[in-house]
Amino acid sequence: MKLRFTTFLFILFLFTGPSLLVNTAAAQNLRIKDYNNNGWYMYFGDHKLSDKWGVHTELQVRRFNVLKDPQQLLIRTGINYNMTPDAMFTLGYGFIETHPYGDYPAASTFPEQRIYQQLQLKGSLGRIGLTHRYRLEQRWVKPAGADDYTYLNRARYFLKATLPLAGSSLEAKEPYLAAYDEVFVGFGENVKQNVFDQNRLYFALGFKFSDAASAEVGYLNQIVQKANGVVFEHNHTLQLGLTYNLDFR
Repeated sequence: MKLRFTTFLFILFLFTGPSLLVNTAAAQNLRIKDYNNNGWYMYFGDHKLSDKWGVHTELQVRRFNVLKDPQQLLIRTGINYNMTPDAMFTLGYGFIETHPYGDYPAASTFPEQRIYQQLQLKGSLGRIGLTHRYRLEQRWVKPAGADDYTYLNRARYFLKATLPLAGSSLEAKEPYLAAYDEVFVGFGENVKQNVFDQNRLYFALGFKFSDAASAEVGYLNQIVQKANGVVFEHNHTLQLGLTYNLDFR
């Protein structure tokens, strides 16, 4: 998949636009910054059942103060449909449990349930491997102390680049560098203040053990606008991720 000039400009905006958006908003309103140090420990797997169909599995244990205190538990699964070798559609479900953390915590632990639709595209730009991910989420969040769930809509765009360190392409038993940016935008009548929901910028060192397995250790800079539109979290996050894809064909 070759990258055209317009796509390049969009990628440039992706990496610079969120910070401009946040800075513009900050100039208009009083903002409170909440700085946190977190650790996210993650497993991902896309398991093929046939040439076209497969299953997605995912578990993320997120900790506040890097490891000491609970922050969030995320369990996500889905059904994959491989349209081409480089294009995959997923329909899935996620359960998230969020704990109080930071200087402006929630009143108590609260749950969230999601349904999501996702299109993932793979390509390259020279030696750099690219992954685009477009995701729509329908979210049911039960805030601390509330009797009922609140329904929210959110769109996400994710762009990841990988650079092999041992050759012109990434092969098994080789290291690589990785970087991604993901923008979250809320929409719908219940979004209120945080149309800009969050942005995640990530850099990592990875190792590809085999065609099925890889691991990454990296740093995530996460900016989150809380629902009140006033508090902005600036989360410095250690990420440890394992990907292991099983083939049941």
